[in-house]
Amino acid sequence: MDASGAELETDRYLDDPRWRVAERVSEAALRRFPADVLAVAVHGPLAHGDDDGGGDGEVGLLLATYRPGGGPSPATRRVDGVLVDLTVAGADDYLRQAQTITSLWPLTADRYVTTRALHDPTGWLRTLRDEHLARLARARPAEFSTAARQAWYRGSAAHARALRLAEWYETDQALLMLGEARLAAATVQGLLSRTYFRDPGDAVRRTGLAGADMTEVGTVLARQAEELAARGRPVDGSVDDLLTP
Repeated sequence: MDASGAELETDRYLDDPRWRVAERVSEAALRRFPADVLAVAVHGPLAHGDDDGGGDGEVGLLLATYRPGGGPSPATRRVDGVLVDLTVAGADDYLRQAQTITSLWPLTADRYVTTRALHDPTGWLRTLRDEHLARLARARPAEFSTAARQAWYRGSAAHARALRLAEWYETDQALLMLGEARLAAATVQGLLSRTYFRDPGDAVRRTGLAGADMTEVGTVLARQAEELAARGRPVDGSVDDLLTP
């Protein structure tokens, strides 16, 4: 990017109150914890350059410290009208998380891959991204299938409870559980296809589960159970299966 392009991009950021708050938090953290902070970055909408999604805050901030317990505590606050969600983690611990395939991988990977640095003198954020991508390149299909089965169990349990609540005319609770079932089913799909999402809303939207009713979600879960069985990870098993690691 040439100088004029960089200036235009900077102006756009300065015009966005979210960026001004993010910069203030970063500067304050570096000033108050100079020996602890390794890197500060934004993730979510700011990192993507738009307003879509966002998790628990309008500004998602990651503060990586040299050691666990260093720096401030994780917190969520509204600052100058902007909701800030601050994640604080030891750099080594966060790298280990990025190198682990869990049942929530489709909902967490974006934070490892898409960040925008506010302070990163050692290039740690690049290491975070590269380590995660390298782990994905080494991962065996069975790892994703195993994680998908765990996510499927969450979805099946939420769907079953939603059905019972609907029978008892507990409509509000049933809708909440149906939402959990939709998200879990979307997460299963992300794991089976090795696709990660920007946030829960993105997950259900891109998998076609946004607005899916009870019957449709049940059909998706049944189809996923069949696919998991075909991949050698059946959701049903014996007592011995349950007690065998």
